[in-house]
Amino acid sequence: MGKKFEAMSDRHVEFIVAQKMFFVGTATADSRVNVSPKGMDAFRVLGPKRVAWLNVTGSGNETSAHVQRQSRMTIMFCAFEGPPMILRLYGSARVIHPVDPEWTDLFPRFAPLPGARQIFDLAVDLVQTSCGMAVPMMSYVEDRPLLSDWAVRQGAEGVKRYWAEKNQHSIDGLSTDIVARGG
Repeated sequence: MGKKFEAMSDRHVEFIVAQKMFFVGTATADSRVNVSPKGMDAFRVLGPKRVAWLNVTGSGNETSAHVQRQSRMTIMFCAFEGPPMILRLYGSARVIHPVDPEWTDLFPRFAPLPGARQIFDLAVDLVQTSCGMAVPMMSYVEDRPLLSDWAVRQGAEGVKRYWAEKNQHSIDGLSTDIVARGG
Protein backbone atom coordinates (compact mmCIF):
# COMPACT_ATOMS: atom_id res chain seq x y z
CA MET A 1 0.00 0.00 0.00
CA GLY A 2 1.33 3.44 -0.93
CA LYS A 3 2.24 5.92 1.79
CA LYS A 4 2.44 9.71 1.56
CA PHE A 5 4.84 12.03 3.39
CA GLU A 6 5.28 15.80 3.50
CA ALA A 7 9.09 15.53 3.41
CA MET A 8 11.88 13.01 2.95
CA SER A 9 12.91 11.07 6.03
CA ASP A 10 16.43 9.80 6.68
CA ARG A 11 15.24 6.40 5.40
CA HIS A 12 14.03 7.97 2.15
CA VAL A 13 17.34 9.79 1.67
CA GLU A 14 19.31 6.57 2.28
CA PHE A 15 17.20 4.82 -0.34
CA ILE A 16 17.69 7.65 -2.87
CA VAL A 17 21.45 7.76 -2.35
CA ALA A 18 21.70 4.00 -2.93
CA GLN A 19 19.96 4.11 -6.33
CA LYS A 20 22.04 4.21 -9.51
CA MET A 21 19.32 5.79 -11.65
CA PHE A 22 16.12 7.78 -11.46
CA PHE A 23 13.35 8.85 -13.80
CA VAL A 24 12.08 12.40 -14.38
CA GLY A 25 8.56 13.13 -15.62
CA THR A 26 7.33 16.50 -16.93
CA ALA A 27 4.68 17.92 -19.25
CA THR A 28 2.93 21.15 -20.04
CA ALA A 29 -0.86 21.33 -20.28
CA ASP A 30 -0.76 20.58 -24.00
CA SER A 31 2.59 18.87 -24.66
CA ARG A 32 3.56 15.25 -24.77
CA VAL A 33 4.47 13.75 -21.40
CA ASN A 34 8.22 13.24 -21.15
CA VAL A 35 9.82 10.58 -18.94
CA SER A 36 13.63 10.54 -18.92
CA PRO A 37 15.96 8.02 -17.27
CA LYS A 38 18.93 9.64 -15.52
CA GLY A 39 22.12 8.38 -13.88
CA MET A 40 25.78 9.42 -13.69
CA ASP A 41 25.76 10.36 -9.98
CA ALA A 42 23.90 13.55 -10.89
CA PHE A 43 21.34 13.70 -8.05
CA ARG A 44 21.67 15.53 -4.72
CA VAL A 45 19.37 15.82 -1.72
CA LEU A 46 19.64 19.41 -0.47
CA GLY A 47 17.19 19.11 2.42
CA PRO A 48 14.06 17.22 3.51
CA LYS A 49 11.97 19.11 0.92
CA ARG A 50 14.55 20.06 -1.71
CA VAL A 51 16.57 18.12 -4.28
CA ALA A 52 18.59 19.02 -7.37
CA TRP A 53 19.98 17.16 -10.32
CA LEU A 54 22.61 18.06 -12.88
CA ASN A 55 21.39 17.62 -16.43
CA VAL A 56 23.91 16.75 -19.11
CA THR A 57 23.63 17.19 -22.86
CA GLY A 58 21.43 14.60 -24.53
CA SER A 59 19.51 14.05 -27.72
CA GLY A 60 16.63 16.21 -26.50
CA ASN A 61 15.91 18.87 -23.91
CA GLU A 62 12.24 18.25 -23.11
CA THR A 63 12.51 18.72 -19.35
CA SER A 64 13.87 22.25 -19.70
CA ALA A 65 11.21 23.27 -22.21
CA HIS A 66 8.45 21.91 -19.98
CA VAL A 67 9.64 23.28 -16.64
CA GLN A 68 10.03 26.79 -18.02
CA ARG A 69 6.29 26.75 -18.80
CA GLN A 70 4.92 24.40 -16.14
CA SER A 71 7.05 23.85 -13.04
CA ARG A 72 5.42 20.53 -12.14
CA MET A 73 7.89 17.62 -11.97
CA THR A 74 7.87 14.06 -10.68
CA ILE A 75 11.06 12.16 -9.92
CA MET A 76 10.86 8.40 -9.42
CA PHE A 77 13.37 6.01 -7.91
CA CYS A 78 12.82 2.25 -7.88
CA ALA A 79 14.81 -0.53 -6.29
CA PHE A 80 16.24 -2.97 -8.81
CA GLU A 81 18.34 -4.63 -6.08
CA GLY A 82 17.50 -5.40 -2.45
CA PRO A 83 14.07 -4.94 -0.87
CA PRO A 84 11.42 -3.65 -3.30
CA MET A 85 10.33 -0.02 -3.11
CA ILE A 86 9.30 2.81 -5.39
CA LEU A 87 9.76 6.37 -4.18
CA ARG A 88 8.33 9.40 -5.97
CA LEU A 89 9.09 13.05 -5.32
CA TYR A 90 6.45 15.51 -6.51
CA GLY A 91 6.99 19.24 -6.64
CA SER A 92 7.81 22.44 -8.47
CA ALA A 93 11.08 22.70 -10.35
CA ARG A 94 13.23 25.55 -11.59
CA VAL A 95 15.71 25.37 -14.45
CA ILE A 96 19.09 26.84 -13.60
CA HIS A 97 21.46 27.59 -16.48
CA PRO A 98 25.21 28.29 -16.22
CA VAL A 99 24.58 32.05 -16.56
CA ASP A 100 22.14 32.12 -13.62
CA PRO A 101 23.47 33.25 -10.21
CA GLU A 102 22.25 30.04 -8.49
CA TRP A 103 24.56 27.97 -10.72
CA THR A 104 27.60 29.17 -8.72
CA ASP A 105 26.10 27.82 -5.49
CA LEU A 106 24.71 24.53 -6.81
CA PHE A 107 27.20 23.34 -9.45
CA PRO A 108 30.05 22.64 -6.95
CA ARG A 109 27.78 20.14 -5.16
CA PHE A 110 28.11 17.80 -8.14
CA ALA A 111 31.04 15.93 -9.61
CA PRO A 112 31.90 17.83 -12.79
CA LEU A 113 30.28 16.05 -15.72
CA PRO A 114 31.25 16.80 -19.32
CA GLY A 115 28.39 18.42 -21.23
CA ALA A 116 26.57 19.74 -18.13
CA ARG A 117 23.86 22.11 -19.36
CA GLN A 118 21.31 22.75 -16.58
CA ILE A 119 20.54 22.07 -12.96
CA PHE A 120 16.97 21.33 -11.96
CA ASP A 121 16.10 22.46 -8.44
CA LEU A 122 12.94 20.78 -7.11
CA ALA A 123 10.90 22.05 -4.16
CA VAL A 124 9.28 18.82 -2.95
CA ASP A 125 5.66 19.06 -1.82
CA LEU A 126 4.89 15.33 -1.62
CA VAL A 127 6.90 12.15 -1.11
CA GLN A 128 5.17 8.88 -1.94
CA THR A 129 6.38 5.34 -1.48
CA SER A 130 4.84 2.17 -2.83
CA CYS A 131 5.74 -1.50 -2.75
CA GLY A 132 7.62 -2.00 -6.02
CA MET A 133 7.04 -5.74 -5.89
CA ALA A 134 6.51 -5.94 -9.67
CA VAL A 135 9.85 -4.23 -10.47
CA PRO A 136 12.32 -6.88 -11.68
CA MET A 137 15.53 -7.64 -9.81
CA MET A 138 18.54 -6.47 -11.81
CA SER A 139 22.18 -6.07 -10.91
CA TYR A 140 24.17 -2.89 -11.45
CA VAL A 141 27.31 -3.50 -13.51
CA GLU A 142 28.74 -0.03 -14.16
CA ASP A 143 27.96 3.42 -15.51
CA ARG A 144 28.19 3.81 -19.26
CA PRO A 145 30.98 6.26 -20.16
CA LEU A 146 29.64 6.90 -23.67
CA LEU A 147 27.90 10.24 -23.07
CA SER A 148 30.79 11.70 -21.08
CA ASP A 149 33.27 10.45 -23.69
CA TRP A 150 31.19 12.05 -26.46
CA ALA A 151 31.07 15.42 -24.62
CA VAL A 152 34.83 15.36 -24.02
CA ARG A 153 35.48 14.65 -27.72
CA GLN A 154 33.17 17.53 -28.72
CA GLY A 155 34.81 20.01 -26.35
CA ALA A 156 32.92 22.97 -24.89
CA GLU A 157 32.41 24.68 -28.24
CA GLY A 158 31.30 21.47 -29.94
CA VAL A 159 28.74 20.85 -27.20
CA LYS A 160 27.40 24.39 -27.62
CA ARG A 161 27.09 23.81 -31.37
CA TYR A 162 25.15 20.61 -30.62
CA TRP A 163 22.84 22.59 -28.29
CA ALA A 164 22.18 25.06 -31.12
CA GLU A 165 21.45 22.25 -33.60
CA LYS A 166 19.59 19.71 -31.44
CA ASN A 167 18.57 21.12 -28.04
CA GLN A 168 16.84 24.47 -28.73
CA HIS A 169 13.31 23.10 -29.02
CA SER A 170 11.25 20.29 -27.57
CA ILE A 171 9.59 17.75 -29.83
CA ASP A 172 6.46 19.92 -29.53
CA GLY A 173 8.38 23.04 -30.67
CA LEU A 174 8.74 24.68 -27.24
CA SER A 175 11.88 26.76 -26.71
CA THR A 176 14.44 25.50 -24.19
CA ASP A 177 16.50 28.74 -23.96
CA ILE A 178 19.66 26.61 -24.02
CA VAL A 179 21.56 28.84 -26.44
CA ALA A 180 20.52 32.12 -24.83
CA ARG A 181 21.15 30.94 -21.26
CA GLY A 182 23.47 27.97 -21.64
CA GLY A 183 26.67 29.87 -21.03
